[in-house]
Amino acid sequence: MPGKVLDVKVAVGAAVKAGDLVLMLEAMKMENEIFATSSGTVKEVRVRSGDAVNTGDVMIVIG
Repeated sequence: MPGKVLDVKVAVGAAVKAGDLVLMLEAMKMENEIFATSSGTVKEVRVRSGDAVNTGDVMIVIG
């Protein structure tokens, strides 16, 4: 959903498990927790706090 990134909770190189909190997104005046959909290592973080994002944007790459 379109919104604004409030906080990125991971950094490149971090190990994450499916279900881990990776970022906070504000959309429709609500804070939404965004969770990893797969386990692996964070390869890229393509957003930072304050960035506007749209539906379908890739924000974090986990490999």
